[in-house]
Amino acid sequence: MKFSVNREKLQKALQKVGSAVGSHAMLQVLSNVMLEAEDNKLTLTTTDLEMRISTSIEANVEEAGSSTAPARKLASLVGCFVGDDVFFDIDEKDHIKIKCGTSSFTLLGLPAADFPAATEFEVKRTVQIKEKDFKRMVSAISYAVSADSSRIVLTGVLLSCRENMATLVATDGKRMAMQEKAPEAIEGGDGDAIIPLKAANEVRRLLEGDAILSIKLGERLCSFEAGGFVVTSKLIEGNYPNYRQVVPTSFKREITVPTSVFLAKIETVSLVLSDSSSFIILDFGNNQLKLAASSSEVGEGSDMVEVAYEGDAFEVSFNPVFLAEPLRNCDSDTVKLQFNDPLNPVAIEGGEGFLYVIMPIRKK
Repeated sequence: MKFSVNREKLQKALQKVGSAVGSHAMLQVLSNVMLEAEDNKLTLTTTDLEMRISTSIEANVEEAGSSTAPARKLASLVGCFVGDDVFFDIDEKDHIKIKCGTSSFTLLGLPAADFPAATEFEVKRTVQIKEKDFKRMVSAISYAVSADSSRIVLTGVLLSCRENMATLVATDGKRMAMQEKAPEAIEGGDGDAIIPLKAANEVRRLLEGDAILSIKLGERLCSFEAGGFVVTSKLIEGNYPNYRQVVPTSFKREITVPTSVFLAKIETVSLVLSDSSSFIILDFGNNQLKLAASSSEVGEGSDMVEVAYEGDAFEVSFNPVFLAEPLRNCDSDTVKLQFNDPLNPVAIEGGEGFLYVIMPIRKK
């Protein structure tokens, strides 16, 4: 097996697949990247058995073949090389000779036959969506995913397809974020799939343009394919909660606030808080929204925002982190806060198709 590739393209390709490099005491090959050279193309693949990432770059292939190389060592070497092209010569024992500029190294690889083969799956549903739209959708909701592995379905993001609309949902049981978007196409009808957070974030990281992302959903597996990569992942099995039930059917109060101003005020007032269990108070009065916080260890502080509100005065308390996160990840200039009373769910709407629902904190 003998080929050469552009150093910068190889470095970028190794960065794309690096997140799926696995580690397993009994499967050393999971620490490797599989290299497949043929038809003037080099395909790089990594897997941790839960997720698989592949990408291809142009190559000058003299002898086609496949092998695996230590992924992180290879990435480190390519990052240090000085030269335009990297030359590979791999023998039948998977000894990988690498040259670039004045540098010359030999890495000990493992046979490609030891690398886990890709798992084929029956596609139940296909979603075609613009790369920038899916990237924005994941960014808008991913922070609300639960970190509690005891409720495994909440550790992923729900992709729900209903009536030609795609909805991404994340919840940890205390707040819920959802983003809707009409994709370019949905084939296979309505249905739901729970995508692991790691896979969703990896796809978001890899998306770079405005081309079409093809999402294929099976019973237990899914894949994401764009121009420069393919990500395949296991799906999370189980029933996701009925997220629409947590959204109140109507609200008695609502205000519109500039997103960046509101976020800045929350972050500033929260500086006097000392731990994550603290809360921030929103006090709604005559065309004013006052923010206040205090702690026995630091002190107290307040600030205000002018708003169009002439209803009854009332106050409501929130976890400041939960209140700030949707604003930090929202791409809308303004957000609408909708309330009923200080004890029931509060909704935040911002931008096209975004909704965030959060429970207030009951002060003792």
